[in-house]
Amino acid sequence: MTQFPLTPEKFQDQLITWQQTHGRHDLPWQENPTPYRVLVSEVMLQQTQVTTVIPYFERWMVSFPTIEVLAAATEDEVMNHWQGLGYYSRARNLRKAAQYIVDECNGLFPDHVETLLKIPGVGRYTAGAIASFAYNTYGPIVDGNVKRLFCRFFGVDGVPGTSKVDKQLWGLAETFTPTRNNRSFAQGLLDMGATVCKPRSPNCLECDFQEYCLAFKSDRVDELPTPKPKKNVPTRAGQFLWIESKGKILLEKRANDGIWGALWCLPQIHIEPEHLGEHVHLKGSFKHTFTHYKLEAKVWSIERMSGLNQEQAWVLPTELQDLGLPTPIKKFILKNIN
Repeated sequence: MTQFPLTPEKFQDQLITWQQTHGRHDLPWQENPTPYRVLVSEVMLQQTQVTTVIPYFERWMVSFPTIEVLAAATEDEVMNHWQGLGYYSRARNLRKAAQYIVDECNGLFPDHVETLLKIPGVGRYTAGAIASFAYNTYGPIVDGNVKRLFCRFFGVDGVPGTSKVDKQLWGLAETFTPTRNNRSFAQGLLDMGATVCKPRSPNCLECDFQEYCLAFKSDRVDELPTPKPKKNVPTRAGQFLWIESKGKILLEKRANDGIWGALWCLPQIHIEPEHLGEHVHLKGSFKHTFTHYKLEAKVWSIERMSGLNQEQAWVLPTELQDLGLPTPIKKFILKNIN
């Protein structure tokens, strides 16, 4: 039988007590935590810091206050509200989730992890978060904060994100998550990981679990979680077109898949600019870092382009605010438009 530093019941009681006294209670999605508000906040919080998400969440709820309003929104409206947050597939998945709930569930959210997982774009963590925060029921959660907390507390070796380690961490979450009144417990896991058991300079001396933490007791806090091997981030070149006419700029809506999917962008070319003919000159350049590579982009100005396809449009600078554009593209346009 597996020996734990303390029993699940004691872990639950101690964490809930800590969260009620020291945890976060003023986040906007904690007020009236409906399934829809929880879904939106959790999707936004993937790969994004809390302080960045708060204003986006508040604006989103003004424009899309209900699941029905979001389901009826156009893709451009949704992407416009998401620009600047990155990882744009999250926005498309939110809209698909809303349409599924309206069309397939009569606008009613499922209330169990198993049925929540049927919603497009909802994975194991998000389903657990909705069950925990919206319904206050059993819903194990494992995100980056929880992985770090569990790796240290339980002394888990190996790189989080690998199947073996993640299986172990989810097993711990399933064992230690209470079967009811789970909202404070789940929030406690996130708060403890975000404010005490931090990636760097954790506040071990202020931690209520210090005496049970296997990493602290073995002086391995700085070693756990096991870091991923560092990879060199490659640099890729990108070529874009600047075509301006009568104060308007030509934009092209990108395909749904790939980088900047479904966003409006300067047309991208995959040939050398000298093959575009005469009257081509360099308009400017910009750099942008993605998760897996760095983009070094050059923007080439040409006088005209024959024929528009259905994914292209002439846009006034004042109309940019109504479209979803990648942040570096929008900045470049506003800086260079005449």
